[in-house]
Amino acid sequence: MISTPPVPGPPAYPVGLRLEGRRVLVLGGGAVARRRLPALVAAGADILLVSPEATPSVEAMAEAGELRWERRGYRPGDLDGAWYALIATDDPEVNTAASAEAEERRVWCVRSDDAAAATAWTPATGRTDGVTVAVLTGRDPRRSAAVRDAVVEGLRDGTLSAPRHRERAPGVAIVGGGPGDPDLITVRGRRLLAEADVVIADRLGPRDLLDELPAHTEVIDAAKIPYGRAMAQQAINDALIEHARAGRTVVRLKGGDPYVFGRGMEEANALAEQGIAVTVVPGITSAVSVPGAAGIPVTHRGVAHEFTVVSGHLAPDDERSLIDWPALARLRGTLVLLMAVERAGAIADTLIRHGRPPTTPVSVVQEGTTAGQRRVDATLDTLARAITDHGLRPPAVIVVGEVVGAAGPGIAATAQPPAGERRG
Repeated sequence: MISTPPVPGPPAYPVGLRLEGRRVLVLGGGAVARRRLPALVAAGADILLVSPEATPSVEAMAEAGELRWERRGYRPGDLDGAWYALIATDDPEVNTAASAEAEERRVWCVRSDDAAAATAWTPATGRTDGVTVAVLTGRDPRRSAAVRDAVVEGLRDGTLSAPRHRERAPGVAIVGGGPGDPDLITVRGRRLLAEADVVIADRLGPRDLLDELPAHTEVIDAAKIPYGRAMAQQAINDALIEHARAGRTVVRLKGGDPYVFGRGMEEANALAEQGIAVTVVPGITSAVSVPGAAGIPVTHRGVAHEFTVVSGHLAPDDERSLIDWPALARLRGTLVLLMAVERAGAIADTLIRHGRPPTTPVSVVQEGTTAGQRRVDATLDTLARAITDHGLRPPAVIVVGEVVGAAGPGIAATAQPPAGERRG
């Protein structure tokens, strides 16, 4: 707990109350009770609410059996058996009387209307991953909330280092790193990265985050570079197993979402077969986020009510392909192609041959959400030439459909392409 005195005098003595099964009296069912009751419910307190009226959300808690509500005003004796009291009526005389009774019965009491008359103060609290943060900063609740938020956010995203020492269990977390911008990894994924002993990272993961890791963290480059050097999948599986068996906490950092063309399930199955604990942390898939960052919604009212995501790593005529390209050509919604730059011309020809109009709008977004983001617009019949003319290369997401032109005036991409690169 971080504490500075809310009134002149010595600072508050910080302590955590264990209220499970213990009587807590709440006087008043208004906005203050609405804010404070959820935490008391979560603590397992035996809550008695005394108030003639209550807000709809407080009333819903009573109807759900989370507290007992007596629809009346305060009466002397209400604090009998209480361990803690929250006094929050809109009548100062009632609050003073109840506070005096709490003092007489030695019940710690919070007053919403007069902190100086209270025997306890409610801190701004936040919780994350088993840690409770409580902050008191005097008569400045907004500052308390700001400090709390900064600490909680730092713990969540790993920027505030507080590694576990007693409860860390060896195993593997397969973490989706998002489309590339390091700010787009989930807070859980970032925290697990900060706690890892070993990180095995793909090229398409958020590489900037690796620079923030502690010096003792071992980073292994999976080097899964398309059409170049590659660390075989079996070698990746073996490395994950080896480090986990050695008692290390391992993060497998992947681009996008680990279960969207990421072979995440193959790795999870390989680990499970060896009896190794696996945690899967979803990531923001590039199939949706990259078009969005470039100003393209994959669905839009009146334009597209569906979108389909397919892998383009195999040509349409490859016998190993499991994609029904003729059926895709007949769909009216948005088509999102991943890993398709090299085979984009063949895919476009196939879609046109099976019914998609040659003039269907297409957009290629290269290195989406990063500083190197580029967007090039074309049509199905000009897609191959546009990729060649602009020197587009992986990683890139290709969007096919009328949503390419859905953005209105003034809607800008979140990462701006170099001058002259955007058309359409």
